[in-house]
Amino acid sequence: MNSLSIGDIQKNISLLTKQQEVFAIIDKRKNKRVAIVYPIQKNSIISTMAGKYKNRVKQKNVDLQEAKEIAMYETMREKYGLSN
Repeated sequence: MNSLSIGDIQKNISLLTKQQEVFAIIDKRKNKRVAIVYPIQKNSIISTMAGKYKNRVKQKNVDLQEAKEIAMYETMREKYGLSN
């Protein structure tokens, strides 16, 4: 895994757009890993990292406002135990 320091990124932000593979951002002062960056690709890993809610999507053609309402309803139902 490649690594970039925070200072390198601050000096040349285009490094982020040029990377084609996974890399780590490291704080050299504290000698600590700050983040791991996954570049966007056609075969993205986002769907595999979606988590427990990836199978709950039922409607495909929903606008943003409806999606927010559905998400809020699901959250409230889980939190407060609301029934249909």
